[in-house]
Amino acid sequence: MAKLELIAATAFGLESLVAKEVKNLGYDQIKVENGRVMYTANEEGLCRSNIWLRCAERIGIKIGEFSARSFEELFQQTKALPWEEWLPIDACFPVTGKSVRSQLFSVPDCQAIVKKAIVERLKDVYGLNWFEETGSLYAIQVSILKDVVTLTLDTSGKGLHKRGYRELAGEAPLKETLAAAMVILSHWKADRVLLDPFCGTGTIPIEAAFIGQNRAPGMKRSFISEQWPNIKQSYWEKAREEALDLWQREIPLSIYGSDINSDALRLARLNLKEADLEDKIYFQKLPVREVRSRFRYGHIITNPPYGQRLGSLEQAEEVYKELGEVYTSLEDWSLHMLTALPRPERFLNKRWDKSRKLYNGRLECHYYQFFGPRPPKKDLQ
Repeated sequence: MAKLELIAATAFGLESLVAKEVKNLGYDQIKVENGRVMYTANEEGLCRSNIWLRCAERIGIKIGEFSARSFEELFQQTKALPWEEWLPIDACFPVTGKSVRSQLFSVPDCQAIVKKAIVERLKDVYGLNWFEETGSLYAIQVSILKDVVTLTLDTSGKGLHKRGYRELAGEAPLKETLAAAMVILSHWKADRVLLDPFCGTGTIPIEAAFIGQNRAPGMKRSFISEQWPNIKQSYWEKAREEALDLWQREIPLSIYGSDINSDALRLARLNLKEADLEDKIYFQKLPVREVRSRFRYGHIITNPPYGQRLGSLEQAEEVYKELGEVYTSLEDWSLHMLTALPRPERFLNKRWDKSRKLYNGRLECHYYQFFGPRPPKKDLQ
């Protein structure tokens, strides 16, 4: 098998989590930069990365990296790369791009030049003057940062947040990758209760169930690189067999979600069915002020309204007051919430123990964590 330079693209703020996930898969040649985690693996590692990484956006193969300050440099150095090692004669290879703080700032021009350079390379290799591009998809991205060009080949297709259980989303949906990160950062374990009182379409509870049972998030979806002759089907089969073997279905879960939006809850139950978790998570229609629990030492993990995408700021602040009252009544619970609302601790009468900047789409938020006491060893509820 070949040694591949892989790039796991991430949302800002999640790089360290993705790096830890990569390390847990057994790959330790890791380099972390803003928005991406780079590491070395083989073809099997490419398959395992797509199937297992919970917080990454997509997995790319780095084809080349070089400095370029002119279109001629971009063309010649792109053409010098061994594209034929990945692109067959009928490959469909669209090029997308981005440029930040670089002399080559025109993204459309950079895309066109990279495309032309690849075509010229393939002309020399295959002896053709025209390529129909009727075969499998090989999406290429040109990324230029401070005059350094990175050319990658996307192996995922749809973003990795597309797990396969949520075909329909409600208003202001939370990405599955971010929901998974929230659960991981909370240090919740499957033997504790988890509650999301603003569950919407159920993303946080469903991602928590995947984590609690060690279920690979990409186990039941497909990836564009499955169609590539370079990646043997046996590698994908082996990776999925591993995921099935490690899925601990028998682990009991106490996960609850509530919301006041009937349409969102209807979608949540559909998502639950698609995720094969109908008997593992419980949803109910309930305003936050009525939330109660008989359990102890639980975790609230939630994404309350901010008063920006949905509703007014005044409505959002009233909701936070109600959440604060509920949290105060749950004396030994922990609260973890993602919000763009400033200083939410004023509604909880308690300063947060930990805060982390995260992005919900392009919206800058903070993940505030209020830790409750640890349970006695013999009292986990």
